[in-house]
Amino acid sequence: MHEFVVMPDHIHLLLTPSGEVSLEKAVQFIKGGYSHRLRRVEKIQVWQESFTNHRIRDAEDYERHCEYVRLNPVRAGLVQGAASYPFSSAGAGVRLDAMPRGLKPGFFSGALRGA
Repeated sequence: MHEFVVMPDHIHLLLTPSGEVSLEKAVQFIKGGYSHRLRRVEKIQVWQESFTNHRIRDAEDYERHCEYVRLNPVRAGLVQGAASYPFSSAGAGVRLDAMPRGLKPGFFSGALRGA
């Protein structure tokens, strides 16, 4: 996990799945784990059926998407500064994976929008 933000009605993730787990399976684990715990309390459907992904092309594209994720709560008017939003990787104390090395064709890193 490189960046994340949990918004009131959607999430954004920037992640690199392991070589053994596809992006689709990683999203299934995230959505399924949360839904399973939520169903103990509420009987609602919380996720849309699909997600949007974007293949990171290079270091500039990676940085652009990191900033997009971090600033989402600011653009939505929820906070003045990204670091003050408690449900994101922009705040202090969150341990994230470093930028993947070798961002070049054939290397996959996915940015999920509206999962």
